[in-house]
Amino acid sequence: MKNRIQAFLWPILLLLLGGCAPKVQQAVTANAPAFDPVEITIAGAQEALRTGKCSCEQLVGAYLERIRVYDQPTKLNAIVVANPEALAIARRLDAEWRRTGLMRPLHCIPVIVKDNVNTAGLQTAAGSLALKGYVPDSDATLVQRLKDAGAIVLAKSNMAEWAFSPMVSISSLAGETLNPYNLLYVPAGSSGGTAAAIAASLGLVGIGTDTGNSIRGPSSHNALVGFRTTLGLVSRAGVAPLYLRNDVAGPMTRTVEDATRMLDVLKGYDPQDTLTRYSRGRLPETYTAYLQKDALKGARIGVLRTLSERNPDPQIKALFEQAIADLRRLGAVVVDSVVVPNFDSLSSNQWCSVFAQDINTYLGSLTPAPPVKTVADILASGKYAPYIKDNLQYHLEHADTVAADVCGDAYSDRRRIAFRNAVVQAMDRYSVGALIYPTWNNPPAHVGAFEEYKGDNSQVIAPHTGQPAFTVPMGFSRDNLPAGLQFLGRPFDEPTLIRLTYSYEQGTLHRKPPALFPALRK
Repeated sequence: MKNRIQAFLWPILLLLLGGCAPKVQQAVTANAPAFDPVEITIAGAQEALRTGKCSCEQLVGAYLERIRVYDQPTKLNAIVVANPEALAIARRLDAEWRRTGLMRPLHCIPVIVKDNVNTAGLQTAAGSLALKGYVPDSDATLVQRLKDAGAIVLAKSNMAEWAFSPMVSISSLAGETLNPYNLLYVPAGSSGGTAAAIAASLGLVGIGTDTGNSIRGPSSHNALVGFRTTLGLVSRAGVAPLYLRNDVAGPMTRTVEDATRMLDVLKGYDPQDTLTRYSRGRLPETYTAYLQKDALKGARIGVLRTLSERNPDPQIKALFEQAIADLRRLGAVVVDSVVVPNFDSLSSNQWCSVFAQDINTYLGSLTPAPPVKTVADILASGKYAPYIKDNLQYHLEHADTVAADVCGDAYSDRRRIAFRNAVVQAMDRYSVGALIYPTWNNPPAHVGAFEEYKGDNSQVIAPHTGQPAFTVPMGFSRDNLPAGLQFLGRPFDEPTLIRLTYSYEQGTLHRKPPALFPALRK
């Protein structure tokens, strides 16, 4: 036990003293799994299952052991609760494989699910003590689709409480999640728990939600791939909303291929989410057909300097310029730069304070009834992190002051339609398939340094226009901190974004695991 504790403490002490990520030896545990799941992909895991290198039970057990050994001892704090039924589900999937010889699309894939996504039989609390212990009767549509495809909900992840922060993932329920690449820094929010867990191989793939930033921002800070898909492509039914007119749920993974495989399962119409009607007739049979390594050859990509030049950190700027050079090296025609007329005026005043209406509706729909049913109840309970009190109070006071005609979604709000039309018309004018910019113009902030929250480009376009935007690893800046490159596409043109991001990923291979979370050994 003493050796195991030392294995954790000395790298953390080095981090505190030097501010840099050290070279770390493998962590020691008596229960080190025979099968190492670090950085494994969906395809790799299923090949291991097919060839007998591991069973589903062994794969799930390996991840549970990594959660036990790493999450709390290192203070990463990415996981709220592990699924006590995960191993039993894995044994049933092993039996299914032996009986049928068939694997479903996500057979035995352990998924980390953000704590604001309903999961039957497992606490779902949106990071709030006000919902501590609340277990919904039914799954969110996306969770049901994952389960139907053979996936296993391994654990629920920490988040910014009620999804209020794009910078940090702090909740009254579970505390603060740290960045696995350097524990002195934040993982971003609000899906920071999912991001940290997947980056540290505490799960194979993850689910996040994105109102303005919260899939792409944490993915960028943790060297992950994050897909914010077109509004209406993936159902939000059963997801606690922050701002339903913006909210998107989707995959957070270590590779573009894994995110694409998940999207095949998550996509499509759901009568419980009316916006998914816009996806009808616009979905390919499989998005995996667009995983093409040479897709950048001849592709036209536009640089959106309007965002990339907003006071960038010099190291992020250098990484972005290198990304442009890499795109050209890989055969792309880079148009530098694309200008969207009236960008500043079109992108301003797009937010609406409708959290109270949306969350009250969500809480009122839950069965069994939760302990709180309104924002007023949450405030009265006193069970919330101090940093969100002002947000709760503001939304309570402004709950009835928003006119529906100026607070619509991307398909009905005239301001949003005008903004999207301007962006798409600019893309058409320059004949580009995507626009690129850094996901963040600045590195992650230090823990506790809210004044360092700068350069969040994810908030500006896609949440308001409903367009898809994917982030992929772009390299590392000082103190071993990841950076991300974002690709913005036309509505429902996920195929183009998959082609471009996959080709860039395969041509650069920027993803590397965090040194503090290596394979376990005995």
